[in-house]
Parts: sequence; structure tokens; C-alpha cells
Amino acid sequence: MSPSKLSVVVAGGGSAGHIEPALAFADAVRRLHPHAEVTALGTERGLDTQLIPARGYPLELIPPVPLPRRPSGDLLRLPGRVRAAVSRVREVLDKTGADVVVGFGGYVALPAYLGARGRAPIVVHEANARAGLANKVGARFAAAVATAVPGSGLPGEQVVGMPLRRAITGLDRAALRAQARAHFGLPADGPVLLVFGGSQGARTLNTAIAAALPGFVDARVAVLHAHGRTGTAAAPAPGYVPLPYIDRMDLAYAAADAVLGRCGMTTVAEVTAVGLPAVYVPLPHGNGEQALNAEPVIAAGGGVLVPDAELTGERALAELLPLLTDHGRLAAMGAAARASGHADADERLARLVFEVLAR
Repeated sequence: MSPSKLSVVVAGGGSAGHIEPALAFADAVRRLHPHAEVTALGTERGLDTQLIPARGYPLELIPPVPLPRRPSGDLLRLPGRVRAAVSRVREVLDKTGADVVVGFGGYVALPAYLGARGRAPIVVHEANARAGLANKVGARFAAAVATAVPGSGLPGEQVVGMPLRRAITGLDRAALRAQARAHFGLPADGPVLLVFGGSQGARTLNTAIAAALPGFVDARVAVLHAHGRTGTAAAPAPGYVPLPYIDRMDLAYAAADAVLGRCGMTTVAEVTAVGLPAVYVPLPHGNGEQALNAEPVIAAGGGVLVPDAELTGERALAELLPLLTDHGRLAAMGAAARASGHADADERLARLVFEVLAR
């Protein structure tokens, strides 16, 4: 790229699942093009005002436009809702002299795509196996469409993976193992199972771990359990460390030998990037994208899928104890998990954007 000024606007506000890949991409742009200016679009709703300024990026607020998850009668009312948001987006594009708009889905992305159309090239990134409404609209007039996994249904998709923080993709688990275990108060030796289901926890996972914990204790398997701020921990037991939330996921991954968790795209991408085998339990709600997110990892031999309704304490022990007590299988599944991921997705997406600008 030219050393001249480059202005990139990212639209990934709302949830952490949209914000984190947008910021990881922004970090990659700055690494590869030090003269670039990156501006984030967001709203006062969600986590935008907490996460984006903390990472050092200017945040421009636009009116929120909640989107129906599927085409419905609500679509007829969207034009009135988006008009003010689109107008505000255009103000930001003029103010920043935007050269390109990169959207990551969600209710910030749709007005960004509509506001940028005809003014700046658009690049769409879809994190899930099934595209959301905003990205379905944006992909129709985008200069390029990137996806985390194949089969999104978006036209002209290019699979680049899920952009992740360098703290995750550059993690040396072996080097940090002792420090990580000491940080959480875990045993220095022996296998460790990491269990998490998102910031609010997951009742199915919590219930299964509570039932399985005596079996893990008997097998001398330690458990690091993020039960969620509204979830419930299991009864105290040797080697069991319950936390409402883990704010140092890098250390949690370094301490662990295997994972039991949901399969949102960020979770799948991080777990594969660090090379951990996993038992994935997809959310039983939504349009089924969580199970699809994990499909490439399962096919590669880096994980196992257990339906939510089938996860009991007995099933958790049956799937995880043989794995956690077999060093060879742990290593083989971990290598398969890593090979199925895209640890360089942040820079792959950045280079795709540069190619669009070069054209």
C-alpha cells in the first residue's frame, strides 16, 4: 500500500461477537499500514462505548437500528428507522474521508452499508455459518465478501477465517502453562478442563459439570469453570475453580488441556487458534448456526459435537475423561483443531481490503 493516508471505517458494534473481530481487523490494518486511520461506528447500546475507546479507536455514534433476524413484516418498517442512521453514517464518511467501509454484521452494519453505497467501496465479513440480514443486504453491492467458514450463502464469499486478537493467536500455551495455573489457583500438574458458555454462562453446561464433578475429582482432573454472572457454580471440590467470568482468556487457554463449551464463532475460532481439543455443545436456539460453526473442526478431528439435550454429567465424563487422560489423543486432537482454524484471519482480511482499494 501507498504510504499516504488511508481512512478505514469499521462497522461492528453491538455485541462482543461483532466488536472483537472488527477491532482485531483494525489492529491488523494498523500493523500493515502504520499511516492508516481507523474509525469505528457504534451506538450507545451494547458494548460499543466500553470496548472500542478502550482499544484506542475513535468511536462515532449512530442511532441504533435493531434488525429482524429473518425477513418479516418488520422489514417494511425498516426504511423509516434507518433514514436517520444512514444520514449520520454519511456525515462520518465525509468527516473521516473514508476510503473503505468494512462491516461485520449486526444493527450497526446495515446503515453503514446503505450510507456507504456509491460513496466508498464496501467489504463484508460474515462470522457465522449462516449470514445475518445486514450482511445479506450488504453483500449485494459489496466489493468483496469474506467469511469465517464456508457455506454462508453470500455471493462470492472468500473464506478468510475469524479475525482474533494477537493475544490469542500468538499464545504460547506451553510457555505460560505454569504461570496460568498459578494465576487461577489450579494444580501445577495433571489435566485441566476449561468450561465456559459465554458471559452469562450456560445452564446446561453448569448442570452437567455439577453432576460430573465427583468423577473428575476421582480421576484427578482439575476444572476451571466460568459459570456466568447469572449462573451457579458446583459444590466446592479439590481442583475445582469456579468463576463468574474469566477476563484473562489467554491464561485460561494456557492452563487448559481441553474445553467444554458452546460453539459461537468466536469461541470456535479462539479454541482452534490455540490448538485445544473441545467438546462443543451448540445452543439449541436460533437458526442452528452454532452447530454449523463447529462443523469444519469436527470434520478435521479437532472436536466432538454433543447436542444440548444430550449433555448430562454422565455424557460429559464419557466424552472427556478418556480424552483428558490420554496424552497422545490430546496432542493429536489439538493439532487437528489448530490445522482447521485460521490464526492469520486478521491480516488476511486486511490484505483483502487493500486489494479492493488497489483495484
